[in-house]
Amino acid sequence: MTATRSARARRSFDGSAVAVATSVMNVATYGFTIVAARVIGPSEYGAFAACLSFLLVVQVGALGLQATAARRIALDRGHVAAIEKAILTLTARVSLVVGLVMLALVPLINRLLNLDDFVTATIVALTVVPLTLAGGQAGVLQGERRWRALAVFYVAGGIPRLVIGTALILWRPDATTALLGVGIGFLFPVAVGAWFLRHRRTPERVPGEHSARAMLLESAHNAQVLLAFFALSSADIVMARHVLTEHDAGLYAAGLIMTKVMLFLPQFIVVIAFPDMATPENRRRALRLSLLAVAGLGLLAVVAARVLSGVAMVFVGGAEFGEVEDLLWVFAVLGTVLAMLQLQVYAVLARQGRRTVLLVWAALAAAVVLGLRTDSVIALVAVVATVDAVLLVALTLLSLRSTPVAPASPEHAPLPT
Repeated sequence: MTATRSARARRSFDGSAVAVATSVMNVATYGFTIVAARVIGPSEYGAFAACLSFLLVVQVGALGLQATAARRIALDRGHVAAIEKAILTLTARVSLVVGLVMLALVPLINRLLNLDDFVTATIVALTVVPLTLAGGQAGVLQGERRWRALAVFYVAGGIPRLVIGTALILWRPDATTALLGVGIGFLFPVAVGAWFLRHRRTPERVPGEHSARAMLLESAHNAQVLLAFFALSSADIVMARHVLTEHDAGLYAAGLIMTKVMLFLPQFIVVIAFPDMATPENRRRALRLSLLAVAGLGLLAVVAARVLSGVAMVFVGGAEFGEVEDLLWVFAVLGTVLAMLQLQVYAVLARQGRRTVLLVWAALAAAVVLGLRTDSVIALVAVVATVDAVLLVALTLLSLRSTPVAPASPEHAPLPT
């Protein structure tokens, strides 16, 4: 009994460490976003926000690798060393290939984001390399439930960006320098991940189901699912750059700070719940409790954004963006819906669902078609929030109606914590 209580206390402490670490990472990340909005101004900030949204979309390769590593390690504790070796090797190769492809696409990136600056587009391309490397490392730590190491990893993903990025934009206040700070910041979690994974066990045997090809195929599937979600969550800022004036696009980008805060505030819930959602016997309970937790956090934030909108404006750019103040609660609603959608998408990855993603792609198409017909900040955010809410209801109904999967065998039980 004492050992059980001790194990529960340890899990609770480790889970709290991840919660604190992701909070620190997100506060630091968005702290830099807030500083950038104030220092570089609406026009430059619009370009910077578009670049960040693009990175959010292309990081699906990294997240696909992370989900593959975490799911397989959580399910198969007998071959952890083999999975770790295979996923880290695969991650290094994918990072190199993705980096070269992104460099070749610099002209397209420049045009898509309406940057008129090949240097900025090149920085975007190069930043994808450490971003992808970090994905595989995080997946190994997550699957093995090494929560304390993962906590340090996440802190390293936020604090350096805030410190280095702020120093750079104070020296040269423009979108290019702000993005350079982001790129340099991504090097730090890679270094931390390499340190924690420096002592690898030599696998005795590599089963066929954990071959590089099998993992690449699963990662590709995961990536396209996440691509659909992140494209859906980021398409509006790109649309804003095309359907709104430069000033209004900057206002919309400022409002999206609130949305992104709400999207990533409950990120620790997804991180901790994912290994349990990958194990059949824990899947439904983990998803149900996680959805309730995210919804609760979101409700509190929406009320706060409505009642304390003046205080919230301090965190989304200040008086210069004052025209968006009355809409902050709407952006908070959008962020809450997106956070719950993100959890549902990871539940799909955990059970390796193959058809549900079609609904996400359909929602993206609807959002783009309807969004390109808008001509104001309120109209665009209303369209996107409505489409996302309909998708959330559909995915939730499908999750509730899904057929329970038989419990995993002891050989594929979750790793002990």
